[in-house]
Amino acid sequence: MDLLALADFNLVARHGGFGKASRAAGRPKATLSRRVNELEASLQLRLFERGGRLLKLTEEGRALFERTGQLLTELDEAATAIASGGGSPRGRLRISAPLLFSQTAMGKLAAEFGMQYPEVRLEVTTDDREVDMIEEAYDLVIRVNPKPNETLVGRAFLRDRLVVVASPNLVRPTEGVPVPAVVRGTGDRATAWAIKSEDANASISVDPILHLSSMIMVRDAVRAGIGAARLPISLVSQDLAAGRLAHWGDVDAPDIALWTLYPSRRLLSARVAAFLEHLREAFPKGTPDELAAYVGRAERVQPSNQRELPAAR
Repeated sequence: MDLLALADFNLVARHGGFGKASRAAGRPKATLSRRVNELEASLQLRLFERGGRLLKLTEEGRALFERTGQLLTELDEAATAIASGGGSPRGRLRISAPLLFSQTAMGKLAAEFGMQYPEVRLEVTTDDREVDMIEEAYDLVIRVNPKPNETLVGRAFLRDRLVVVASPNLVRPTEGVPVPAVVRGTGDRATAWAIKSEDANASISVDPILHLSSMIMVRDAVRAGIGAARLPISLVSQDLAAGRLAHWGDVDAPDIALWTLYPSRRLLSARVAAFLEHLREAFPKGTPDELAAYVGRAERVQPSNQRELPAAR
């Protein structure tokens, strides 16, 4: 099999079209098309469905892409490492992370990683949906309580738990009387929240009056005193310690687990391995308190660490 043709096939599959692949690689579109045609002819397989402006992998093309993409990446990394005399991480690293973790911790994590590994070009996108790592060319994804996936491997690196909080000025009503509630998203229509208690049936009746799209917005609304909410303890621990919020109870639900996931393969790229180690160093115990402390440090401005920029001319 022609490795150059296989590499060009992977380039086109990763970018979703000959035009995009041509612009990304700075290669003629006609050359990429010819190489892919030659590969299809040698394999006697159609790898792409071509129709109008759309280019879609066939079932055989998807299987070839999934099996050869990482192998070609590893070959390229091995050759680069040998040529440079070492295995220092370099190149592009694409990561998908959930919204709340991105808003509270990912900026600081990315900056620290970038300073430690200046030859890595880190790209982080925020998305709560289950992205397709192969189709969308991600090297690593961070997900909350992910479903089992036989094509991915990983581990939980952080755990959190939900608590019910409210402004200290909001009086907790008697049992059965609904409290105004702030919830995330439009689909939460719960009328009661189960909380951990000696009484297995303990709950708080709620009336969702405000639906917001992010946990940060929910927390800010609760701080303002409009109602109660279920929030991760790591997000509100400093507010609880400072008396800005009151703790009404722990939600009776499984812990929140943040996982790092990547395609199952024998060799792990130096970039991904370095970022996994970076996460382990940032959260060695993986506890909610650790995450809360990290978020607190990220929110505080450190003037001594700021770089001076030249004045505009």
